[in-house]
Parts: sequence; structure tokens; C-alpha cells
Amino acid sequence: MSVAGDGHEGLQEVARTRPDLVVSDVLMPRMDGREFVRRLRESEPWLPVILLTQVGESWERSAALDEGADDYLNKPFDPQELLSRVRAVLRRATRGVPTSQRIRADELLLDRTSRRVWMGDRELDLTPKALTLLEFLMMHPQEAHSRERLLAGLWGFDFASSSRAVDHRIAELRRVLGDSAGSPRFIDTAQGLGYRFIAQVVAA
Repeated sequence: MSVAGDGHEGLQEVARTRPDLVVSDVLMPRMDGREFVRRLRESEPWLPVILLTQVGESWERSAALDEGADDYLNKPFDPQELLSRVRAVLRRATRGVPTSQRIRADELLLDRTSRRVWMGDRELDLTPKALTLLEFLMMHPQEAHSRERLLAGLWGFDFASSSRAVDHRIAELRRVLGDSAGSPRFIDTAQGLGYRFIAQVVAA
């Protein structure tokens, strides 16, 4: 394991040690975590990255994913949760999914860079929040996510006062994708937990 004091040192350490995964704080001297990820992606498009973000700053959590991070974790955090996230990201990395800019599940294709989605040859029309939710679920296939985590992590609690906001976006996704809650192809309801993306996701 290698440790760097800031983003500049981090880039040097990555080039020197070629790690399997990077954990980076957003708040760092000289180069913050988002700029670090942007620079890293120029030379290491497939290296998994987890960003540590500030609690309560929903824009930071959204930016973490938008800049190319594979996952985020709110500070302060339980070290065991960080280890769990590391293991989950590494499992996904073996399938080439995490840092791919275009990912596919059956006929469903998501281009993370252009923020566009297709079902076969037909481009789908999704609201920005529904698209953000779809991207997150596809980047974490087979993992159950509570409504509360989705609400806080993707949009911030200021987005709505109720976790029903997530249910509304899930309903929108199912309608646009032609999915069924009773016999799902893509999004399954994890009873007592929340939602999970159940189709196999691969790099496109």
C-alpha cells in the first residue's frame, strides 16, 4: 500500500506502483480529488477510484461520479464500510465495468460521457435525475441500495423530504425501459432494502 500527501504525489505514486485501486479524499492541497481523478483518467482509464466526500455536500457526491470515480464514501465513515466498498469495486473491476464510459445490459446501452441512453436502436428520453439513478445502479450491479442511501448520495436530502422521490424515479425508469416490477429484466425491488440492478452489465 502506498500513501500520498496530495494529488500531485498521488499521480506520481500511481505511475510508480501501478496499484489495483485508489482511495482519494476530495479535499487535498495543491490538487483536489476531482482534479486528481480527471488527470488520472487521462493515463489510467481503467483504474478503479473511490472518492471520500464531505457529508451534506450533495454536489460533491454527484461530482465524484461525474468526474469518473467508481464509488464514493461520505466522511466520517466506518473503516469496515470502506473495506466493503473496496472489495465491491474490485469485484466489478474484474468484469471491466467500473470505469468504462459506455456500458451495456442486454439491449440497454448507456454512454456516461454524452449522458445518453439507448434501447437497441432507439434513444431513450430520461430526466436528469432518472439518468443519474440509472447510471449509479448500472455501475453497481447486483448490489442492493436503500432508498435513503440513493436519495442522500445522488441528490442530497435537500432534493426531497421523502424517500418516495426515489420510488418516483424508479417508476420513471421502469416505464421508459419497458421493465416490470413483477417480472423485472433490469431493476428489482429488494424487499426491505431498496433496489438493485439485476441484469449483467458489461463494458460496451
